[in-house]
Amino acid sequence: MHVLVIGAYGSAGSAVAGDLTPHVGSDIDRLTLVDDGEPGGGLCILNGCMPSKEVLSTAAHRFQARVDDRLRGDPPTIDLDRVVARKDDHVDRFAAHRREAIHELTDREGVEFIHDTARFVDDRVVEIDGDRYEPDYVVIATGSSPVVPDLPGMDAIDPMTSMDVLAATDLPDSGVVMGFGYVGLELVPYLAEAGVDLTVIEHDDRPIDEADPIFGDELMTLYREAFDIDIRTTTTEQRIEPTDDGGVRLYVDSGDDHPDQQGIEAEALFTFTGRRPSIDRLGLDTTAIDPGAGWVDDTMAALDDEQVFVVGDANGTEPILHVAKEHGVAAADNILAHHADEPMEAYENVHHHVIFSGASVYPFARVGHTPATAEAAGHESITATRWAENDGVFTVKDLPYGLARLTVDADDGTVLGYQGLHAHADTMAKTLQVLVENELDVREVPDRAYHPTLPELLDGLVRETAARLP
Repeated sequence: MHVLVIGAYGSAGSAVAGDLTPHVGSDIDRLTLVDDGEPGGGLCILNGCMPSKEVLSTAAHRFQARVDDRLRGDPPTIDLDRVVARKDDHVDRFAAHRREAIHELTDREGVEFIHDTARFVDDRVVEIDGDRYEPDYVVIATGSSPVVPDLPGMDAIDPMTSMDVLAATDLPDSGVVMGFGYVGLELVPYLAEAGVDLTVIEHDDRPIDEADPIFGDELMTLYREAFDIDIRTTTTEQRIEPTDDGGVRLYVDSGDDHPDQQGIEAEALFTFTGRRPSIDRLGLDTTAIDPGAGWVDDTMAALDDEQVFVVGDANGTEPILHVAKEHGVAAADNILAHHADEPMEAYENVHHHVIFSGASVYPFARVGHTPATAEAAGHESITATRWAENDGVFTVKDLPYGLARLTVDADDGTVLGYQGLHAHADTMAKTLQVLVENELDVREVPDRAYHPTLPELLDGLVRETAARLP
C-alpha cells in the first residue's frame, strides 16, 4: 500500500504522518510526504495559534498595568518592532522543530519527503515536479487561508487580515473591523492596546454564538468599557470605498429606519472574516471529487472518493488546532481499516473551544454542552453560575471580571458541560474536559482546590450542582 500526504508540515498532516510511519514495512509499503511550505511549519505555527498568543501576551501585560489602579504613571506603549521580531524568532524555532520532526520520519525505509508542490491530474493521480504518483490513498492536509469578503468596492481597498496584523510593525491610528468571531475577538484588544481607535461591526446582538447569551453580553461590556471599542451590533456591511486621504469609508445597515448615509470612516479596514480551505491549487477539478458543502464525511474520507482523506482546516468543518490533530489520527486509523477491509470509524468530537478574548486576560472556554445543547440532546439538566467578582481569589489577584457556568444531568449528575469567561478559563478547560469526556458524576468530583487558586471557582459550581441532585 502506498499513501501520499499533501501538506505534511501542518498540524493535521504531521499527525497523519506520525501515526502511519510505524506501519511502514508491515501494513504500508511506501509513505510519501509532500509540502511546499517556505519555511514550512503549518498554519498554527506560522500564522495562527503560536504567533497570535505571542502578540496577545504583549497586550495582556499592558492592559493589566493600565487597569490596575494600584500602579502609578502612564502605561508603557507597545514596541511593535520588538513584538514582531521576538514573535518571528520564536516562530522560526517552532517551525524548524516541526520540519525536523517530519524529516526524521524519513529515517525509516519506505518513507520519503518531497519539498515541492503536489497537484492532482486524475483520480488519485498526483503530479509533483513533473513526476506522476498513483498512490492507493491520498491525504489532503493543506490548511486554510484568510477570507476577504466580497463586498462592493472591496477591489479598491487593501484590507489588513489577521496575517497582516501579526506581521505589522506599523499600525493605523484608526480602523473599522469586519468579523467579530474567534479571530476578531482575539485581535481587536491587541489593536486597541497598540493604540488603534476601533469600530467593530457585529451582525448579531452579540458575539460568541456557541455560548449562552450572557457570555457574549459580558464580553461586549468588557470591550466597550475596558478597551474603549465601539461595537455596532445588528449591523451589516453594505459597501466600502476609499477616502481622498487614503482611508476607508464603510457604509452599513443597522436595521433601523435611518440607514447610515455618511459611512464609518477610518484609516484602515481590518477583515477578520473567517478562513477557507486552501484547496484551489490542488487540481481537484481533474478528479471525481467535488469540494462543495459536506464533501468530507465523518471518517475524514471524501464522499466522492473514499480513498482520498481530507483533514484539518482543508475540509472546512472546524478550523481548530486540536481538531486538526484529531482529524489526522482518525484518517490514519481509517486508512489502515479501509485497506484491511474493515469498517471505518466516524470521528466524534466533544465540543472543546477556547477564545483568547480580553487580550487573553479574560479568555472564553466552552467544553461539552450548554444548557440549550443539552436539552436538544435529550438531557434534563441543572446549571450553576458563579461570578468572578464574588470570588475572593479572583478579587485579591485583581482579576475580578467574568463568570463561569456548569451544566450537569439532573437525573444522574453526569457533568455535561462548562462555559467560562474569566481569567485562566483556558487552563481550567482541560480539567473540565476530563470530567465531561469521562462522564463523571459531579457528586464524585472533589469540591476543594489547593488554596488560594483560581479553580476554587469550580468548587463552588460543583457544590451547588451536587446539592441540587437527589
